[in-house]
Parts: sequence; structure tokens; C-alpha cells
Amino acid sequence: MGLFADAKSIAARDPAARNVLEVILLYPGYKALRDHRIAAFFLRHKMPFIARWISQCSSRRTGIEIHPGAKIGSGLFIDHGNGIVIGETAVIGDNCTIYHQVTLGGTGVQKHCKRHPTVGNNVLIGAGAKILGPITIGDNSMIGSGSVVLSDVPPNSTVTGIKARVIKTDGERVAPSLSLEHARVIDPIAQDISELREEIAALKEKVRDLEDEAIDDFDLPF
Repeated sequence: MGLFADAKSIAARDPAARNVLEVILLYPGYKALRDHRIAAFFLRHKMPFIARWISQCSSRRTGIEIHPGAKIGSGLFIDHGNGIVIGETAVIGDNCTIYHQVTLGGTGVQKHCKRHPTVGNNVLIGAGAKILGPITIGDNSMIGSGSVVLSDVPPNSTVTGIKARVIKTDGERVAPSLSLEHARVIDPIAQDISELREEIAALKEKVRDLEDEAIDDFDLPF
């Protein structure tokens, strides 16, 4: 899939896009993706300084920093995009969606090794999410806004929270990157509080039953 096909994919998935030409001329996410393809070309041909120069110029223009060494599949949709950082050894699959303030970063200072995430196909990463380290995000997964992901995510999963954890979604298996339904992510803290309230209510009921049984078993002497 080439850059024009990427623009068509963005136009089809963004309800605000009126046509493909608007995406090509106006969308910072598309411009960052275009610049990355050029920078990656120079890096492959052993010209790292030119590659990084193109990358940094693109970052200043678009607010999106993509290292030339990152590997990006077809159909990436960077929505809004400001503040996105994609590290050198990051890998992004096909038809993914990334919102603003997302970081695909490392957790150490090691060189010449895999230190950034690998993101599968059809993955949606919500605004402000941080995915750190050489972990793998499975296909068709959804990363909730503001999440901090530090461990592998299985395919067809939804994760959210700090530290992020998998949230069940009634067994529904979708490609959230295409539906853009990241507002459906469950709040794990609210879920835990709700479960604790139910447990406390059940314990109170048991205590009341025990009190009633004790009163019935107690024989008054008069």
C-alpha cells in the first residue's frame, strides 16, 4: 500500500475528512507518515544524518516525532497527532489508529537492541497512552486513553489503567482501529469499587442473618 492508498484509508475512517485531497494537503498525521517514508529511505541507504534531519524537520512542522528506524505498516491513521513519539525500534502493523500524545517508547538506555513496542494489526491506541519497552500488543486490541502499558497484551483485548491491565469486553472480538469506539473502554477502578460494594453488602446481610439466629437461639430466663 502506497501513500495515496494510506490517504484513502484515512479519509474513509475519519468522519471529519471530506475527501482524499484534504487529507494529503492538510492532515499533519499524513504529512508525518509521508516524511517518515522518505527518512526511512535514507536510513536504509546508510545516510542516517539526512534521515534524522528529515525526521526532526517533520517533527517541528507536525508535532509528531517518528524515528526513521521505526517500521510502520500500511493504513496507519494518526488522528490529530500532536505530541506523538514513536521510537527507533518500534514496529506498527497494518490499519492501526493512534491518537494524540501517544508514546511508543523504551525503558532503558541499551543500544543496538529491541527496546520499543511491537504493535499488531488493527490496533487502536487512545489519546495519552504510553506503551513502553519491547512488548507486544496483539492484533485487534484497544489501548484505553491515558493507559501506561508495560507488559504484553493478548490479541483481541482491551486494556486500560496505570499500570494497564486487560479488561473483559463480553468476548466481543472486533477491529477497534476501524470502528474508532475507544470511548467504550471500561473503568477498572470503578469496576473494582462496584465489586467491593457488592461484597460489603453481602457481608452485611450475612451479619444480620447471624444476629437474627443468635436472638432466636437465646432463651430468656423469665
